[in-house]
Amino acid sequence: MKIRKKSIIYIIIGALTFALILYLEYNKKEALNWFPSYVAQHKIPYGTKVLNDIFEKKFTTTLPVSVPPFEFLKEIDTKENTYVFINNSVSFSKTELETLLDWTTQGNTLFIASSNFEKELLDTLHLETKSLYGDEGLEHQFQHRLVNPQLNSKIKYQYKKSYSTMYFSQLDTLNTIVIGEVSNASGNGTDFETHPNVIQQKFGKGNIILTTFPIAFTNYFILKDNNRNYTAGLLSYLNNENPIYIDAYYKSGKKFYSSPMYIFLNTKELKWAYYMILIGALVYVLFEGKRKQRAVPIVKPLQNQTLAFTRTIAEMYYEKGDRKSIAHHKIAFFLEYIRSHFYLNTLEVNEDFFQNLAARTHHEAYEIKDLFSIFSSLKHKEHITDAELIKLNTAIENFKANAHGK
Repeated sequence: MKIRKKSIIYIIIGALTFALILYLEYNKKEALNWFPSYVAQHKIPYGTKVLNDIFEKKFTTTLPVSVPPFEFLKEIDTKENTYVFINNSVSFSKTELETLLDWTTQGNTLFIASSNFEKELLDTLHLETKSLYGDEGLEHQFQHRLVNPQLNSKIKYQYKKSYSTMYFSQLDTLNTIVIGEVSNASGNGTDFETHPNVIQQKFGKGNIILTTFPIAFTNYFILKDNNRNYTAGLLSYLNNENPIYIDAYYKSGKKFYSSPMYIFLNTKELKWAYYMILIGALVYVLFEGKRKQRAVPIVKPLQNQTLAFTRTIAEMYYEKGDRKSIAHHKIAFFLEYIRSHFYLNTLEVNEDFFQNLAARTHHEAYEIKDLFSIFSSLKHKEHITDAELIKLNTAIENFKANAHGK
Protein backbone atom coordinates (compact mmCIF):
# COMPACT_ATOMS: atom_id res chain seq x y z
CA MET A 1 0.00 0.00 0.00
CA LYS A 2 2.85 2.38 0.90
CA ILE A 3 4.61 1.56 -2.37
CA ARG A 4 1.46 2.41 -4.33
CA LYS A 5 1.12 5.77 -2.51
CA LYS A 6 4.75 6.59 -3.34
CA SER A 7 4.11 5.79 -7.00
CA ILE A 8 1.11 8.14 -7.05
CA ILE A 9 3.23 10.90 -5.47
CA TYR A 10 5.94 10.43 -8.09
CA ILE A 11 3.35 10.54 -10.89
CA ILE A 12 1.87 13.77 -9.51
CA ILE A 13 5.33 15.35 -9.20
CA GLY A 14 6.19 14.28 -12.73
CA ALA A 15 2.89 15.63 -14.11
CA LEU A 16 3.39 19.00 -12.34
CA THR A 17 6.96 19.23 -13.62
CA PHE A 18 5.83 18.45 -17.14
CA ALA A 19 3.05 21.06 -16.91
CA LEU A 20 5.56 23.65 -15.65
CA ILE A 21 7.90 22.91 -18.57
CA LEU A 22 5.04 23.30 -21.04
CA TYR A 23 4.03 26.61 -19.45
CA LEU A 24 7.57 28.01 -19.61
CA GLU A 25 8.05 26.86 -23.20
CA TYR A 26 4.70 28.29 -24.27
CA ASN A 27 5.50 31.71 -22.81
CA LYS A 28 9.12 31.80 -23.95
CA LYS A 29 9.92 34.73 -26.20
CA GLU A 30 10.56 33.58 -29.76
CA ALA A 31 14.04 34.23 -31.12
CA LEU A 32 14.41 36.63 -34.04
CA ASN A 33 14.95 35.10 -37.47
CA TRP A 34 18.08 36.76 -38.90
CA PHE A 35 18.00 34.89 -42.20
CA PRO A 36 18.77 37.31 -45.10
CA SER A 37 15.63 36.67 -47.16
CA TYR A 38 15.19 40.11 -48.84
CA VAL A 39 11.59 39.14 -49.64
CA ALA A 40 9.13 42.05 -49.88
CA GLN A 41 6.48 40.28 -47.77
CA HIS A 42 8.83 39.31 -44.89
CA LYS A 43 8.79 41.33 -41.66
CA ILE A 44 11.92 39.67 -40.25
CA PRO A 45 15.00 41.91 -39.76
CA TYR A 46 16.51 41.08 -43.14
CA GLY A 47 13.24 41.10 -45.07
CA THR A 48 12.22 44.12 -47.19
CA LYS A 49 8.62 44.73 -46.11
CA VAL A 50 9.40 48.34 -45.08
CA LEU A 51 11.13 49.02 -48.41
CA ASN A 52 8.15 47.60 -50.28
CA ASP A 53 5.83 49.96 -48.36
CA ILE A 54 8.09 52.90 -49.28
CA PHE A 55 7.96 51.96 -52.96
CA GLU A 56 4.15 51.74 -52.86
CA LYS A 57 3.68 55.08 -51.05
CA LYS A 58 6.46 57.27 -52.47
CA PHE A 59 6.88 56.06 -56.05
CA THR A 60 4.39 56.51 -58.85
CA THR A 61 4.53 53.06 -60.47
CA THR A 62 6.33 50.03 -59.05
CA LEU A 63 5.84 46.57 -60.50
CA PRO A 64 7.12 43.34 -58.86
CA VAL A 65 8.75 40.89 -61.29
CA SER A 66 8.55 37.21 -60.28
CA VAL A 67 10.15 35.76 -63.42
CA PRO A 68 13.79 35.77 -64.62
CA PRO A 69 14.93 39.02 -66.31
CA PHE A 70 15.59 37.20 -69.59
CA GLU A 71 11.95 36.15 -69.77
CA PHE A 72 10.54 39.47 -68.50
CA LEU A 73 12.49 41.77 -70.83
CA LYS A 74 11.13 39.94 -73.87
CA GLU A 75 7.66 41.27 -73.08
CA ILE A 76 8.51 44.97 -72.63
CA ASP A 77 9.90 47.53 -75.05
CA THR A 78 10.14 50.78 -73.11
CA LYS A 79 12.82 53.33 -72.29
CA GLU A 80 13.80 55.39 -69.25
CA ASN A 81 12.57 52.72 -66.85
CA THR A 82 14.39 51.19 -63.87
CA TYR A 83 15.02 47.53 -62.98
CA VAL A 84 15.92 47.02 -59.30
CA PHE A 85 17.68 43.92 -57.93
CA ILE A 86 18.21 43.62 -54.16
CA ASN A 87 19.57 40.44 -52.59
CA ASN A 88 22.50 39.15 -50.60
CA SER A 89 23.93 37.80 -53.85
CA VAL A 90 22.74 38.49 -57.41
CA SER A 91 24.30 36.45 -60.19
CA PHE A 92 23.08 36.36 -63.79
CA SER A 93 23.82 33.88 -66.54
CA LYS A 94 25.92 35.14 -69.46
CA THR A 95 22.93 35.44 -71.83
CA GLU A 96 20.79 37.05 -69.16
CA LEU A 97 23.47 39.62 -68.34
CA GLU A 98 23.87 40.51 -72.02
CA THR A 99 20.09 41.00 -72.28
CA LEU A 100 20.07 43.29 -69.24
CA LEU A 101 22.99 45.36 -70.52
CA ASP A 102 21.39 45.71 -73.97
CA TRP A 103 18.19 46.87 -72.27
CA THR A 104 20.20 49.41 -70.24
CA THR A 105 21.92 50.89 -73.29
CA GLN A 106 18.50 51.83 -74.70
CA GLY A 107 18.12 54.52 -72.02
CA ASN A 108 17.06 52.49 -68.96
CA THR A 109 18.55 52.25 -65.46
CA LEU A 110 19.86 49.03 -63.93
CA PHE A 111 20.08 49.15 -60.11
CA ILE A 112 21.75 46.22 -58.32
CA ALA A 113 22.31 45.95 -54.55
CA SER A 114 24.36 42.83 -53.84
CA SER A 115 27.34 41.74 -51.77
CA ASN A 116 28.78 39.99 -54.82
CA PHE A 117 28.74 40.59 -58.57
CA GLU A 118 29.68 38.19 -61.34
CA LYS A 119 33.08 38.70 -62.95
CA GLU A 120 31.58 39.41 -66.39
CA LEU A 121 29.68 42.47 -65.10
CA LEU A 122 32.71 43.79 -63.20
CA ASP A 123 34.96 43.32 -66.23
CA THR A 124 32.46 45.08 -68.48
CA LEU A 125 32.40 48.11 -66.17
CA HIS A 126 36.16 47.91 -65.38
CA LEU A 127 35.52 47.32 -61.68
CA GLU A 128 37.01 45.15 -58.96
CA THR A 129 35.75 44.40 -55.44
CA LYS A 130 37.39 43.45 -52.16
CA SER A 131 36.38 42.76 -48.57
CA LEU A 132 36.78 45.39 -45.87
CA TYR A 133 37.08 43.96 -42.37
CA GLY A 134 36.15 45.61 -39.10
CA ASP A 135 38.74 46.66 -36.55
CA GLU A 136 40.27 44.07 -34.25
CA GLY A 137 38.25 45.20 -31.23
CA LEU A 138 35.12 43.56 -29.89
CA GLU A 139 32.87 45.95 -31.82
CA HIS A 140 33.03 45.50 -35.58
CA GLN A 141 31.49 48.70 -36.86
CA PHE A 142 31.13 50.15 -40.34
CA GLN A 143 30.14 53.69 -41.18
CA HIS A 144 28.35 54.50 -44.44
CA ARG A 145 27.84 57.93 -45.94
CA LEU A 146 26.50 59.49 -49.13
CA VAL A 147 28.96 61.63 -51.08
CA ASN A 148 26.43 64.07 -52.58
CA PRO A 149 26.42 67.27 -50.44
CA GLN A 150 22.69 67.69 -51.09
CA LEU A 151 22.10 64.40 -49.23
CA ASN A 152 23.83 65.46 -45.97
CA SER A 153 27.19 63.96 -46.88
CA LYS A 154 28.61 64.71 -43.41
CA ILE A 155 26.22 62.30 -41.70
CA LYS A 156 27.56 58.78 -41.16
CA TYR A 157 25.24 55.82 -40.78
CA GLN A 158 26.44 52.91 -38.65
CA TYR A 159 26.08 49.17 -39.10
CA LYS A 160 27.49 46.69 -36.55
CA LYS A 161 26.01 43.30 -37.46
CA SER A 162 28.81 42.07 -39.73
CA TYR A 163 32.53 41.36 -39.52
CA SER A 164 33.16 42.43 -43.10
CA THR A 165 31.66 44.34 -46.01
CA MET A 166 32.45 44.66 -49.71
CA TYR A 167 33.73 47.73 -51.55
CA PHE A 168 34.97 48.69 -55.03
CA SER A 169 38.75 48.44 -54.99
CA GLN A 170 39.18 49.53 -58.62
CA LEU A 171 37.09 52.03 -60.62
CA ASP A 172 36.89 53.36 -64.16
CA THR A 173 37.54 56.89 -62.92
CA LEU A 174 36.62 58.53 -66.25
CA ASN A 175 33.11 57.06 -66.38
CA THR A 176 32.28 56.30 -62.74
CA ILE A 177 30.59 58.56 -60.19
CA VAL A 178 30.98 57.60 -56.52
CA ILE A 179 27.65 57.86 -54.70
CA GLY A 180 28.53 56.33 -51.32
CA GLU A 181 31.52 55.33 -49.20
CA VAL A 182 32.14 52.94 -46.33
CA SER A 183 34.77 52.99 -43.60
CA ASN A 184 35.65 50.60 -40.79
CA ALA A 185 35.89 53.36 -38.19
CA SER A 186 34.66 52.64 -34.65
CA GLY A 187 34.58 54.78 -31.55
CA ASN A 188 36.93 57.75 -31.68
CA GLY A 189 39.66 55.94 -33.61
CA THR A 190 41.35 57.57 -36.59
CA ASP A 191 43.20 54.57 -38.02
CA PHE A 192 40.60 53.30 -40.50
CA GLU A 193 40.03 52.80 -44.22
CA THR A 194 37.45 54.56 -46.43
CA HIS A 195 36.40 53.09 -49.78
CA PRO A 196 33.61 53.58 -52.35
CA ASN A 197 30.78 51.05 -52.08
CA VAL A 198 28.03 52.74 -54.16
CA ILE A 199 28.77 53.86 -57.72
CA GLN A 200 26.97 55.07 -60.83
CA GLN A 201 28.21 54.57 -64.37
CA LYS A 202 26.87 55.73 -67.71
CA PHE A 203 26.18 52.77 -70.00
CA GLY A 204 25.07 53.58 -73.53
CA LYS A 205 22.04 55.85 -73.19
CA GLY A 206 21.26 54.43 -69.75
CA ASN A 207 22.80 54.15 -66.30
CA ILE A 208 24.01 51.38 -64.02
CA ILE A 209 23.98 51.86 -60.24
CA LEU A 210 25.74 49.29 -58.07
CA THR A 211 25.95 49.07 -54.29
CA THR A 212 27.75 46.38 -52.29
CA PHE A 213 25.56 47.07 -49.24
CA PRO A 214 22.12 45.44 -49.84
CA ILE A 215 21.42 45.46 -46.10
CA ALA A 216 20.68 49.19 -46.48
CA PHE A 217 17.28 48.16 -47.90
CA THR A 218 16.28 45.71 -45.14
CA ASN A 219 13.76 46.27 -42.35
CA TYR A 220 16.44 46.20 -39.66
CA PHE A 221 18.63 48.89 -41.22
CA ILE A 222 15.85 51.25 -42.28
CA LEU A 223 14.09 51.22 -38.90
CA LYS A 224 17.25 51.65 -36.82
CA ASP A 225 18.10 55.20 -35.70
CA ASN A 226 18.03 57.61 -38.66
CA ASN A 227 19.29 55.10 -41.23
CA ARG A 228 16.15 55.62 -43.33
CA ASN A 229 17.76 58.84 -44.62
CA TYR A 230 20.64 56.83 -46.10
CA THR A 231 18.24 54.45 -47.85
CA ALA A 232 16.12 57.37 -49.05
CA GLY A 233 19.27 59.01 -50.45
CA LEU A 234 20.05 55.92 -52.53
CA LEU A 235 16.44 55.68 -53.76
CA SER A 236 16.58 59.34 -54.84
CA TYR A 237 18.78 58.24 -57.77
CA LEU A 238 15.83 56.30 -59.24
CA ASN A 239 13.55 57.96 -61.79
CA ASN A 240 10.14 58.29 -60.14
CA GLU A 241 8.35 59.46 -63.29
CA ASN A 242 8.53 56.10 -65.09
CA PRO A 243 7.80 52.52 -63.99
CA ILE A 244 10.24 50.83 -61.62
CA TYR A 245 10.47 47.05 -61.97
CA ILE A 246 11.38 45.40 -58.64
CA ASP A 247 12.87 41.92 -58.91
CA ALA A 248 11.16 39.24 -56.80
CA TYR A 249 12.88 36.30 -58.49
CA TYR A 250 16.49 36.50 -57.25
CA LYS A 251 15.74 36.24 -53.52
CA SER A 252 17.43 34.15 -50.83
CA GLY A 253 14.12 33.51 -49.06
CA LYS A 254 10.80 32.12 -50.27
CA LYS A 255 7.85 34.39 -50.90
CA PHE A 256 5.31 31.69 -50.07
CA TYR A 257 5.61 28.44 -48.11
CA SER A 258 3.59 25.70 -49.75
CA SER A 259 3.89 23.23 -46.86
CA PRO A 260 0.77 23.21 -44.60
CA MET A 261 2.98 22.15 -41.68
CA TYR A 262 5.00 25.38 -41.97
CA ILE A 263 1.86 27.47 -41.44
CA PHE A 264 0.62 25.08 -38.76
CA LEU A 265 3.86 25.13 -36.75
CA ASN A 266 4.31 28.89 -37.08
CA THR A 267 1.03 29.53 -35.25
CA LYS A 268 1.85 29.32 -31.55
CA GLU A 269 -1.46 27.85 -30.37
CA LEU A 270 -1.69 25.30 -33.19
CA LYS A 271 1.93 24.28 -32.67
CA TRP A 272 1.41 23.44 -29.01
CA ALA A 273 -1.86 21.69 -29.71
CA TYR A 274 0.05 19.55 -32.19
CA TYR A 275 2.76 18.83 -29.61
CA MET A 276 0.16 17.87 -26.98
CA ILE A 277 -1.48 15.43 -29.40
CA LEU A 278 1.91 13.82 -30.13
CA ILE A 279 2.76 13.58 -26.43
CA GLY A 280 -0.67 12.12 -25.64
CA ALA A 281 -0.30 9.56 -28.42
CA LEU A 282 3.16 8.62 -27.12
CA VAL A 283 1.87 8.15 -23.57
CA TYR A 284 -1.01 6.03 -24.86
CA VAL A 285 1.33 3.83 -26.88
CA LEU A 286 3.70 3.37 -23.93
CA PHE A 287 1.06 2.35 -21.39
CA GLU A 288 -1.23 0.44 -23.72
CA GLY A 289 1.69 -1.26 -25.40
CA LYS A 290 2.89 -2.75 -22.13
CA ARG A 291 -0.48 -4.37 -21.60
CA LYS A 292 -1.15 -5.67 -25.13
CA GLN A 293 2.24 -6.04 -26.77
CA ARG A 294 3.04 -9.47 -28.17
CA ALA A 295 6.43 -11.03 -28.55
CA VAL A 296 8.12 -9.83 -31.71
CA PRO A 297 10.27 -12.38 -33.52
CA ILE A 298 13.89 -11.41 -34.12
CA VAL A 299 14.63 -10.85 -37.81
CA LYS A 300 18.23 -10.48 -38.84
CA PRO A 301 18.74 -7.38 -40.98
CA LEU A 302 19.95 -7.85 -44.53
CA GLN A 303 23.65 -7.41 -45.00
CA ASN A 304 24.62 -4.04 -46.41
CA GLN A 305 26.21 -5.14 -49.68
CA THR A 306 26.65 -1.53 -50.81
CA LEU A 307 28.93 -0.84 -47.85
CA ALA A 308 30.98 -3.98 -48.57
CA PHE A 309 31.29 -3.01 -52.23
CA THR A 310 32.41 0.53 -51.32
CA ARG A 311 34.99 -0.84 -48.87
CA THR A 312 36.34 -3.21 -51.57
CA ILE A 313 36.72 -0.37 -54.11
CA ALA A 314 38.46 1.80 -51.51
CA GLU A 315 40.92 -1.00 -50.69
CA MET A 316 41.71 -1.40 -54.40
CA TYR A 317 42.56 2.30 -54.69
CA TYR A 318 44.69 2.15 -51.57
CA GLU A 319 46.60 -0.98 -52.61
CA LYS A 320 47.41 0.64 -55.98
CA GLY A 321 48.81 3.64 -54.07
CA ASP A 322 46.33 5.93 -55.83
CA ARG A 323 45.83 8.20 -52.83
CA LYS A 324 45.16 11.19 -55.08
CA SER A 325 41.98 9.57 -56.43
CA ILE A 326 40.87 8.76 -52.90
CA ALA A 327 41.41 12.38 -51.85
CA HIS A 328 39.53 13.72 -54.89
CA HIS A 329 36.60 11.37 -54.23
CA LYS A 330 36.45 12.41 -50.56
CA ILE A 331 36.45 16.09 -51.50
CA ALA A 332 33.74 15.54 -54.13
CA PHE A 333 31.56 13.61 -51.65
CA PHE A 334 32.06 16.37 -49.06
CA LEU A 335 30.94 19.08 -51.51
CA GLU A 336 27.84 17.01 -52.29
CA TYR A 337 27.24 16.75 -48.53
CA ILE A 338 27.25 20.58 -48.28
CA ARG A 339 24.85 20.92 -51.22
CA SER A 340 22.38 18.32 -49.92
CA HIS A 341 22.48 19.28 -46.21
CA PHE A 342 22.96 23.06 -46.24
CA TYR A 343 21.59 23.91 -49.72
CA LEU A 344 24.57 25.96 -50.81
CA ASN A 345 26.08 26.23 -54.29
CA THR A 346 29.69 24.95 -54.24
CA LEU A 347 30.62 26.14 -57.73
CA GLU A 348 31.77 29.52 -56.38
CA VAL A 349 33.78 29.23 -53.18
CA ASN A 350 34.29 32.79 -51.98
CA GLU A 351 33.94 34.96 -48.89
CA ASP A 352 30.16 35.00 -49.15
CA PHE A 353 30.12 31.20 -49.37
CA PHE A 354 32.27 30.90 -46.22
CA GLN A 355 30.02 33.30 -44.30
CA ASN A 356 26.81 31.51 -45.36
CA LEU A 357 28.20 28.06 -44.52
CA ALA A 358 29.44 29.32 -41.14
CA ALA A 359 25.97 30.74 -40.40
CA ARG A 360 24.33 27.35 -41.08
CA THR A 361 26.83 25.25 -39.12
CA HIS A 362 28.48 25.40 -35.73
CA HIS A 363 31.76 26.59 -37.21
CA GLU A 364 33.58 29.87 -37.64
CA ALA A 365 34.33 31.22 -41.11
CA TYR A 366 38.09 30.87 -40.61
CA GLU A 367 37.70 27.15 -39.77
CA ILE A 368 35.88 26.58 -43.05
CA LYS A 369 38.55 28.54 -44.93
CA ASP A 370 41.24 26.31 -43.38
CA LEU A 371 39.36 23.19 -44.50
CA PHE A 372 39.03 24.43 -48.08
CA SER A 373 42.70 25.45 -48.11
CA ILE A 374 43.51 21.77 -47.44
CA PHE A 375 41.32 20.83 -50.44
CA SER A 376 43.09 23.38 -52.65
CA SER A 377 46.59 22.22 -51.67
CA LEU A 378 45.77 18.54 -52.31
CA LYS A 379 44.17 19.21 -55.71
CA HIS A 380 47.42 20.64 -57.05
CA LYS A 381 49.71 17.88 -55.76
CA GLU A 382 50.86 15.06 -57.98
CA HIS A 383 51.48 12.66 -55.08
CA ILE A 384 49.65 12.50 -51.74
CA THR A 385 51.10 10.81 -48.65
CA ASP A 386 49.27 8.69 -46.07
CA ALA A 387 49.68 11.47 -43.52
CA GLU A 388 48.05 14.03 -45.84
CA LEU A 389 45.20 11.65 -46.60
CA ILE A 390 44.62 11.04 -42.88
CA LYS A 391 44.72 14.81 -42.24
CA LEU A 392 42.09 15.35 -44.96
CA ASN A 393 39.82 12.64 -43.56
CA THR A 394 40.20 13.96 -39.99
CA ALA A 395 39.37 17.53 -41.05
CA ILE A 396 36.22 16.43 -42.92
CA GLU A 397 35.01 14.19 -40.08
CA ASN A 398 35.59 16.95 -37.51
CA PHE A 399 33.53 19.37 -39.63
CA LYS A 400 30.64 16.88 -39.95
CA ALA A 401 30.77 16.02 -36.23
CA ASN A 402 30.16 19.64 -35.22
CA ALA A 403 28.14 20.87 -38.21
CA HIS A 404 24.77 19.91 -36.67
CA GLY A 405 25.58 21.00 -33.14
CA LYS A 406 26.63 17.57 -31.82
